[in-house]
Amino acid sequence: MFFESWDGVIRTLTVGPLAYLSLLLLLRVSGKRTLSKLNAFDLIVTVALGSTLATVLLSKDVPLVEGAAGFAVLILAQYVITALSVRSAWVRSIVKSEPRLLYYRGGWIEEALRRERVTKKEILAVARSSGYADLKKVDAVVLETDGSLNVLGKVAADGLSTLCDVRGHPDGDHSDVG
Repeated sequence: MFFESWDGVIRTLTVGPLAYLSLLLLLRVSGKRTLSKLNAFDLIVTVALGSTLATVLLSKDVPLVEGAAGFAVLILAQYVITALSVRSAWVRSIVKSEPRLLYYRGGWIEEALRRERVTKKEILAVARSSGYADLKKVDAVVLETDGSLNVLGKVAADGLSTLCDVRGHPDGDHSDVG
């Protein structure tokens, strides 16, 4: 069906900008962290906000005020969970995963590759896309908490290593990084 009535089009053109503005306002008030993609929970909130916006735009059964309330509930839940995860190691352990070392100084970490379901070919592709034609120039490959792969080149180690909080790193010490 291509066209039902002008009522639906007018509703979408009216409710659309208002729903968008209400979401934008709530996101602005809640801060930058709301739409970050640092972990699976953040991704869920982002997808849920998009789904709620689409439902408000396209469903005649969901009034704008109810959609805005849905936005507020999702943003408040994200705010509360992230605030608790900053203050509580227990909540943080439930909500957030740890980054995982998959390749380190010339060696594949087979157990980590299996557990994280990442192949060597995927790592090679990420190394190439990061500009590395030779793994001898790669110090480490890390599967981050958001599911992305980071390739770290070899550098002189003078200060705090960015690998200090990575599971599987031989010198990893999680105590000073929250």
